[in-house]
Amino acid sequence: MVSAHRYDPAPTTATRSAKIVVAGSFGVGKTTLVGSVSQVEPLRMDEPITEASTGVDDLRRTPAKTTTTVAMDFGRVAINEDLVVYVFGTPGQTRWRWLWKSLAEGALCALVLVDTRSLDESHEVLDLVEDLGVPYGVAVNTFDGASRYPTDEVRQALALAEDVLLTVCDARERVSSLNALIDLIEHLTASHPLELQP
Repeated sequence: MVSAHRYDPAPTTATRSAKIVVAGSFGVGKTTLVGSVSQVEPLRMDEPITEASTGVDDLRRTPAKTTTTVAMDFGRVAINEDLVVYVFGTPGQTRWRWLWKSLAEGALCALVLVDTRSLDESHEVLDLVEDLGVPYGVAVNTFDGASRYPTDEVRQALALAEDVLLTVCDARERVSSLNALIDLIEHLTASHPLELQP
């Protein structure tokens, strides 16, 4: 059993590690989630959004967004005294998707973040993660003002198989985000022969 309790960033008792990729479309909250769970200063590879992205990046859902991830985000969190997780956030725009294969190498699993205001954009992301062959789960990021739907309706809209984890989190909240990662690890270790790294 893993816990959402805060531990030291690198407990001396840790004997296992895992890499988790956080994927999703543009503006879905990947950078926010990585930053909220990381117990070390997260590495962010952000650049300002410029006029060159006009007509390319859809800012209607996130009008206050001023930067975008151009390579990856990185954070580290001790899930418990035994397990340290390295969290890698992917860039969201399609022009950076070629990076995803490298980021997914050696990953235990992926958490795909979705936004109920743009579920259609998630289909391409889910197809990409499936093509990478990485076990994954899905978390609905709860944005202020976004409609809330029963998980069975979201599952149907995303055409998710019954054995794919579907959970809900608020990427701004550490415990909520950490619980989504914990749920994913526990769900996958119960149904897949996942191997944690020594």
